[in-house]
Amino acid sequence: MTPIELLSPAKDLECGKAAIDNGADAVYIGGPSFGARSAAGNSIADIEALARYAHRFRAKVYLTLNTILFEDELDSARMLAAQAWDAGVDALIIQDMGLLELDLPPFPLIASTQMHNADAAHIRFLEQVGFGRVILARELTLPQIREIRHNTTIELEAFVHGALCVGYSGRCYLSASLGGRSSNRGTCGQPCRLPWTLTDADGRVLEHNRYLLSLKDMNRSSCLLDMIESGVTAFKIEGRLKDISYVKNVTAFYRTLLDKIIDTRPELKRASSGRTEISFTPDPSKTFCRGATTYFTHGEADDIWSPDTPKSMGEEIGTVIKCGPDWFELTKGAKAINAGDGLCFFDEKKELQGLQVVKVIDQRTQVHLSCGGLKGGMTLFRNRDHQFLKLLDARASVRRIALHMTFREILDGFVLEGLDEDGIHGTATLLTAKDPAEKPDAAVMSMKKQLSKLNDSMYYLASLNLETRPYFLRASELNQLRRDLIFLLEDNHEQAYHRLTSRSVPDTSTPYPVPVLDYSYNISNYAARKFYQKHGVIAIEPAFEQQQPAPGAVVMRTKHCLRRCLNACNRKKGLVPLIEPLYIENALRRFRLVFDCQNCVMLIVKD
Repeated sequence: MTPIELLSPAKDLECGKAAIDNGADAVYIGGPSFGARSAAGNSIADIEALARYAHRFRAKVYLTLNTILFEDELDSARMLAAQAWDAGVDALIIQDMGLLELDLPPFPLIASTQMHNADAAHIRFLEQVGFGRVILARELTLPQIREIRHNTTIELEAFVHGALCVGYSGRCYLSASLGGRSSNRGTCGQPCRLPWTLTDADGRVLEHNRYLLSLKDMNRSSCLLDMIESGVTAFKIEGRLKDISYVKNVTAFYRTLLDKIIDTRPELKRASSGRTEISFTPDPSKTFCRGATTYFTHGEADDIWSPDTPKSMGEEIGTVIKCGPDWFELTKGAKAINAGDGLCFFDEKKELQGLQVVKVIDQRTQVHLSCGGLKGGMTLFRNRDHQFLKLLDARASVRRIALHMTFREILDGFVLEGLDEDGIHGTATLLTAKDPAEKPDAAVMSMKKQLSKLNDSMYYLASLNLETRPYFLRASELNQLRRDLIFLLEDNHEQAYHRLTSRSVPDTSTPYPVPVLDYSYNISNYAARKFYQKHGVIAIEPAFEQQQPAPGAVVMRTKHCLRRCLNACNRKKGLVPLIEPLYIENALRRFRLVFDCQNCVMLIVKD
């Protein structure tokens, strides 16, 4: 059977536990340093606590050691990897190949999406040098994924939900070129979420002060089965900077969908243990959401950008009929609004404005602090659902492991045996006199009632067999017997967890598919240069962060095309003529746009 993994983000220990509770098979988390989200670092002690919690359910913890490393950081990175191994981490997500030249613990290695994971030749190389999994470029279509699957046997992980990096496969130098904040070093300033002005070669303004590089969020919930059939076995949710409500909601949403698929496919199985009971209805539009796109999963993607705002708009709730200074009325059939909700709308200048609901008179007329700028005909969105967040604030989900128990009598008492879904076995003994029950039916009911009380444990009762005659037993004796068994099983369960180690000895003779490497290969230390030279590379350019690229250097390569957005795509009829080159600019700098129509990508070039 093929394990299908749901992989969730963990900003911190609390988010990681919430992801596990809501059904994640694995979580990825940053350590104290060298993670691609520097604002989401965690102590080794917290990572160890998360690993211990996750392993109860046979879920895994992956450490994001995925920045590029400078010479003086290699030893610190090696020490961090050793600490992570001692803390129970299951695998490393990396992009710096210099790490392969260091004396690392026997971690399975996962290739970050920033490692050109977009073609079979490159991914086959990664498999041959010791990687167990690759995180595919977000831009890949289903046929491209199938081709990679056909030519490799490595595990394929793909993003399925969350914020989209506009740079192809996350390889972007726009932030570094503007202010030295490098995405490869975990400090991206997100210039793609800033307003830009688009001009043509004659200086004519085509788009003024709009979020030209800002994309909607990925939502591939409708593509899961297609992705599984194409070879993807790990489904990744973006969001190591997102709050705990997002983690709970989105994890539960995809857990529900994947379980439905797994339940109908006998060749598939869940990658971890347990059953998650969710006491709310997951809905991705009710936590951070910029709108949704499947991106390029099915080929062309016409509606991927969010040019009016980079902020979360949430769910559409209805259209305004009329309004006053502190109230409005919605069309019939609009979604119900509650006090405490946060609403937003685009005003006449196409700027996003917000409202706070303070009182609800009825289902159509609302009272607010202020409705400035709101007019009839405008669409309202809810970006903060107060009632939904209240549900999430409580322990809205519980995860437990199936337990089969047998209660039987022995010569001088009774034993309670347990076998959980992971094959962990335990036995607890009660030595006591066996007094026949005066009321047999009541005695049997008491046994079942006391032995079935598992709500304070990590187990739920899958079955209980009574292999005994009815005896009178005090409730306190049965409760203690149950507690003894659960304590033993939980300890045995923790001790029985075994991490996978590296699967193969790396092949040092395999040639790298590209013999000459420019700065986009992010080589920033001697160990990485040594690795590539050992695999046949003959020329290596320093990383972008270690040089001052000249005018003409490409700072971003993206599948997002502004020509296409302006109905000027060469591949479509009704071409709108543009006077090129085009430029994007703001108060910081101007960049030239180059269109590689053969490969359907747009290049942002240092002017």
